[in-house]
Amino acid sequence: MKLSYAMITSSRMVNGRIKISYFKTSGTARMIYGSIATRRRTISTSSHLSERIKQTENEIVQMFRLPSSRDEVVKYPGKGGGKWRKYPPARALDERFIRILKIFKWGSDAEKALEVLKMKVDHQLVRQVLNIDVEVNVKIQFFKWAGKRRNFEHDATTYMALIHCLDEAQLVGEMWRTIQDMVRSSCIVGPAELSEIVKILGKAKMVNKALSVFYQVKSRKCRPTATSYNSMILMLMQEGHHEKVHELYNEMCNEGNCLPDTVTYSALISAFSKLNRYDSSIRLFNEMKDNGLQPTAKIYTNLLAIYFKSGKVKEALGIVQEMRVKRCSLTVFTYTELIRGLGKAGRIEDAYSTYRNMLKEGCNPDVVLMNNLMNILGRAGRLEDALKLFDEMESLHCAPNVVTYNTIIKSLFDSKAPTSQASLWSEKMKENGIEPSSFTYSILIDGFCKTNRVEKALLLLEEMDEKGFPPCPAAYCSLINSLGKAKRYEAANELFEELKESCGSSSARVYAVMIKHFGKCGRLNDAVDLFNEMKRLGCIPDVYAYNALMSGLVRAGMIDEAYSLLRTMEETGCFPDINSHNIILNGLARSGGPKRAIEMFTKMKNSKIKPDAVSYNTILSCFSRAGMFEEAAKLMKEMSSKGFEYNLITYSSILEAVGNVDEDRHLT
Repeated sequence: MKLSYAMITSSRMVNGRIKISYFKTSGTARMIYGSIATRRRTISTSSHLSERIKQTENEIVQMFRLPSSRDEVVKYPGKGGGKWRKYPPARALDERFIRILKIFKWGSDAEKALEVLKMKVDHQLVRQVLNIDVEVNVKIQFFKWAGKRRNFEHDATTYMALIHCLDEAQLVGEMWRTIQDMVRSSCIVGPAELSEIVKILGKAKMVNKALSVFYQVKSRKCRPTATSYNSMILMLMQEGHHEKVHELYNEMCNEGNCLPDTVTYSALISAFSKLNRYDSSIRLFNEMKDNGLQPTAKIYTNLLAIYFKSGKVKEALGIVQEMRVKRCSLTVFTYTELIRGLGKAGRIEDAYSTYRNMLKEGCNPDVVLMNNLMNILGRAGRLEDALKLFDEMESLHCAPNVVTYNTIIKSLFDSKAPTSQASLWSEKMKENGIEPSSFTYSILIDGFCKTNRVEKALLLLEEMDEKGFPPCPAAYCSLINSLGKAKRYEAANELFEELKESCGSSSARVYAVMIKHFGKCGRLNDAVDLFNEMKRLGCIPDVYAYNALMSGLVRAGMIDEAYSLLRTMEETGCFPDINSHNIILNGLARSGGPKRAIEMFTKMKNSKIKPDAVSYNTILSCFSRAGMFEEAAKLMKEMSSKGFEYNLITYSSILEAVGNVDEDRHLT
């Protein structure tokens, strides 16, 4: 006997037997009794039920039984895994439908069940179905089916319910299609829905699509609110589209009905800061206050960082004072920017005192603040204070991370501590369950190279490779430089080729180091070839690469070629530094006589790049070799007035030259 599941209307227990009521298409009712304990019964041969035949009668009974009074509180799964909600007995049939969907998915049987259970297809039902814990494909099919029903159209609430489901399931393509359908449909998309869609698309990195939806909805006479614009601005900020942020701000101001709020100003100030347009950030900050809005701690912190980056320490400290006057509590982020800024300004003790005052005020530091302060102290040579900070971290419930250990290890090398201490900290780091990073190895390799322990550095490079880290140009650069200094040019070149093979290219800095050492060992052609290779591979030579090649040309006595390269460098937009000029100046002083050297020296004094102690000592050496002692004496006075010290080698050469002249006069 064949029964359609959709014809079953109720089930209950009668004297230990299942009593199932159903209707045939003819409308004639029958009653079927079967023993649970002794036999199984085929309820239906429907294709939708055939897969579930293996279930026992007891499971089926539990599936379709009517809830008792104890069942009034049910778990209705939602986004957060489910909430306990109370449903009146009249809605108990919903629970049976949920069971049907979970087991039989969406299909003709589930569709018929809706009719039998007399469940009206309305927006509330659609939202409920989309909120239950069933497969997302079931929800999609149900949503599409509901949209085709007569006298029913999806509204913004049902569209948004499905969009959230698709977002959680990471079905980006289906989600975008649903958003497009929503925008094209006749349903009204309000500012709240628009803001939510923008956030969802922003999270999915679909910036252009978010912009498209924003303007489509706006063109349909939906007037975006400040919240809508803020969602767009924050999304653009997160994806680095800082220029577009300003356009939206201007558009927002022209709307007339949604003025910027603190969220808007916070995003704008941050955007302009990242564009290095600090004046615009400060102007917006003042405009915000003029409009009667009170800056948040985050906005104050952004302004604090901007003033420090601009070198305006006084104004930065004024921001902190204003925060205190306005009773705006300094957060750990504010203190971090304050300490970092003071350290950058060279006010090390003030940075350390700020940390101590922060603790007294009850603000606990985080690992980022501690790492910044340790770095400041380490760079200033205050290793003991940096180590003391590390010891304090445990009592402050602030767990060190890989950056903390990297900072301490680097501080040890910078302070010329024994290399064994750096090795001990490296081991301590591993013992505490923190894996070294690529930067850890780079610090260790550079430190061992600078202490002439090249073999140890090479072993670390091998260990780094064994651990699966990608080749680190900084580590290779340190090793290549050390091998070059030790005149192990072939070994240096071997590492250089290894880096190129591993990465497909090399950094401008590594090229510069290799060019420098080729120039030093007289392999000028190789140096020139490397310089040309850089340009051919799209690795734009930087000032270090130009300086390295110019130095090699000067060593080879090719002064004019070096001078020509300096001019080429300026023409290509790579600005020479003081070393660039000193390289040429040294070449002219040694081979071209004093005239050309003095001309260049005079030109330097009238340009933006002023001569330094090296420049003065180079000309002094030139004067001494030419016997121009009166000129040398005048230049030495000029050096003193500018605070430069005499180079001992230069001073000795002058005295030697003076002695030789006196000796010649005595012989005559």
